[in-house]
Parts: sequence; structure tokens; C-alpha cells
Amino acid sequence: IITRLPAFQRITRGLAQSPEGRQIFTNLTVEENLRLGAYIFEDERVERDRDDAFAMFPILREKRNLLAGGLSGGQQQMLAIARALMGRPACLLLDEPSMGLAPLLVAQIFDVIKNLKSLDVTVLLVEQNAFGALSIADRGYVMETGKILMSGTAEELIADPRIREAYLGI
Repeated sequence: IITRLPAFQRITRGLAQSPEGRQIFTNLTVEENLRLGAYIFEDERVERDRDDAFAMFPILREKRNLLAGGLSGGQQQMLAIARALMGRPACLLLDEPSMGLAPLLVAQIFDVIKNLKSLDVTVLLVEQNAFGALSIADRGYVMETGKILMSGTAEELIADPRIREAYLGI
């Protein structure tokens, strides 16, 4: 069972996480945070992975030598996601990536998540912004107090009148 494995073994099995609250290393630079995301690798791809992260989040390239603690909340979220991607995951767990972000940054984060499909990365997204999450998801699960109440394709859930009223405000 994967929950019994230490973190480094989870990473080697293709699992990475961008946790709620970002949990970046505020006293390290952006570049150092990214390198920590790739700590299990010692190959030439690390530089390319970093450049891919900078292409995905151009602001991080500009701020690469700054302490991560000085970044805005949205930039810290971008860094947390980029750091997780440095581990070359097959499955990326994203926990509340839009929490506390301005609407424009939420849209940018969701665009990046949507684009991860082209990289063949499976994304497990935990998100209270139900409409935003369902708008980029293939499947959705509606949970309440730890129990799955409903599941289906994103289209089915968006079309369900109960979901529209209770979670989408429609």
C-alpha cells in the first residue's frame, strides 16, 4: 500500500504532490526549490525539466534567484506545482491549488492543469472550486465529510441539477 511507503519511494513510483498551503521552502530560492523537486535524479534531464517548468510558468524564470518566501501567493502556487513536476510524476496530486488566489491566477493555474494532459500526467485534483475543477476534468467525485456522494464524467456532474444547485451556484 502506497500510504505505508516513505515519501522518496512514492516519488520513485511516479507519484508527486503539490500540497494545500503550498509548503515551499521560503528560505531557499526559486531555483533551489525546483532542484529539490528533482532530488532523486542526477541526469542531464534535470536542466531540461527546469527549463520546461520555466516555460510553463515564465514568472518563475524571472524570479529564479529570489527567495521563494518573497513570491506572491500565486507565484508560490506555481512554484509548488513546478517543483512537483520536477519529480517527473505519472500521477500528480494537487490539493486546493486555487485556494486564496485571485481569479486571474486561478484561471492560469487551471490552464496549466488542463495542459498537463498533453504531457501524459494523470492529475488527481482536490478542489473546492467545483465549476473550475469540473471544467477541466474528465471525471469528478463529489465528496462530503469524507464520503463520495456522486461520481461521473465532468459533463454528467455539471449537468446534474443537484450538483448545479448545491455546488455550482447555478
